[in-house]
Amino acid sequence: MRIAVIGTGYVGLVSGAGLADMGHEVVCHDRLVERIADLRRGQVPFFEPGLAELVGRHAAAGRLAFTADLDEALAGAEVCFIAVGTPAHEDGSGDRRQVFAVADQLAARLDHPLLVVVKSTVPVGTADALAERLDAALAARGATYGVTVASNPEFLKEGKAVEDVLRPDRIVIGAAEPQALATLRRLYAPFVHNGRPLLAMDRRSAEMTKYAANAMLAARVSLINELANLCQEVGADIQAVRRGVGADPRIGAAYLYPGLGFGGSCLPKDVAALTHLAGELGADALMLQAIAETNRRQVQAFARRIIDRLAGCDGRIVGIWGLAFKPQTDDVREAPALALIEHLLAAGCTVRAFDPEAGATARAALGDRPV
Repeated sequence: MRIAVIGTGYVGLVSGAGLADMGHEVVCHDRLVERIADLRRGQVPFFEPGLAELVGRHAAAGRLAFTADLDEALAGAEVCFIAVGTPAHEDGSGDRRQVFAVADQLAARLDHPLLVVVKSTVPVGTADALAERLDAALAARGATYGVTVASNPEFLKEGKAVEDVLRPDRIVIGAAEPQALATLRRLYAPFVHNGRPLLAMDRRSAEMTKYAANAMLAARVSLINELANLCQEVGADIQAVRRGVGADPRIGAAYLYPGLGFGGSCLPKDVAALTHLAGELGADALMLQAIAETNRRQVQAFARRIIDRLAGCDGRIVGIWGLAFKPQTDDVREAPALALIEHLLAAGCTVRAFDPEAGATARAALGDRPV
């Protein structure tokens, strides 16, 4: 199957390489000409274990190509994945402008039927709005062919994304048309031969599933951190408590590791988006608000613990190992370590930090701060 992937960020590049690995012919498009040039030279724009090798292998075999020309990407494509960024507005809502901009470009140049699949994490109702937008634009052009729209959220974990894309634990598809669902079932058949489920539902439910999954994960992180703080006060061992709680099959051990809290580009943004959605609907989102607030306070509490242990920071040197928001990535977006550095610098500490992969991205994020 010939596939176009719009956007060569984290989701688009990993997904495109995974589809190529299953034998599909994939063309990845990005408007950033320099990024396309780098990818053609085999230079992946971020660190993800195994990704450079996967991209290089399939680019050399001719199954994976890169272009800044949208017409070239769409030529002969049966399916087009939209995997562009959806950053958060200040109020927490998702910014859909890039997604809609892609839809407008598609509508202006399409000359054949196409299944458009929204891979980006988007506010609930975006795929429906996209379908209406495409239909109206094509009708205005007098097009005689149709475009269908599906939602197919990603569940990639940074640091393990290649494994996740090649051997997913589930695939979620939201589609209104039986033909769209049939096409995506055929596309994903090689990915679910291990018996993992392909879950079909309506588009809004698929979009909500992505947000709900990340909210659940964030809740576990915030709760175990809150329990760890209580253990600190009463003299209990949080590691022993974690093992005891995680042994319950109703709970499980995943995401029950106390630390500085969650970061990255997904959990903070998606919790904020759901909280904003609840506010728009006039509903309380007390648990979502508590998840975010507990996470914010966790770094503050840990910084205070360090400062108290040192009896003040003036003239003291604090070493920090690890700057990315999690291991096996160079992503420092919302990284708790950077927030910790800010607190320590404000208290007068001298900070020396190291990360084997995220040194450059952390330096760019910290700017001229003396670290």
